[in-house]
This record gives sequence, structure tokens and C-alpha cells, in this order.
Amino acid sequence: MPPFRWTPSYMDQLERAVRDGLRVAVMRRGTEYIVVAKRLTTQDGHDAFDGHLPMTGEQLRFKLSDIEHFELLSR
Repeated sequence: MPPFRWTPSYMDQLERAVRDGLRVAVMRRGTEYIVVAKRLTTQDGHDAFDGHLPMTGEQLRFKLSDIEHFELLSR
């Protein structure tokens, strides 16, 4: 699978998800997560975003450089 590229369109979708509290699907290290996007941040000098798993409430941080796939989901 080719590396995922964060185009301006994908960044706009991520920013909208954070602003509006929308769900996103992300693939990281072969595992898909469905999370509610909460905040854009940095970790170790890399862009990242925080989200939580609706079923458990667990908070997760995703470095954008680690994401293999991203999709904005409808409400």
C-alpha cells in the first residue's frame, strides 16, 4: 500500500471533524479505529490529532505520519 498523503482536502476534512466533533475512520499499523476527532496537536514535533473511542471513552493520539488511511464519516 502506498503511503498516505495528507492533501489540503484531507486536512480540511480533519479540521472540520475536530471543529464539529465528527467521527473519522483511521488506519494505523494495520488496525482501523473509528473515533470522534477532538483536537489537533503535536507530539515529538509531529502533527497529531486526539480522538476518543465512543464505545469505551478511551482517548487516543494519532500522529499524522503514522496514518495509513483516513476517512471522514457522516454523523
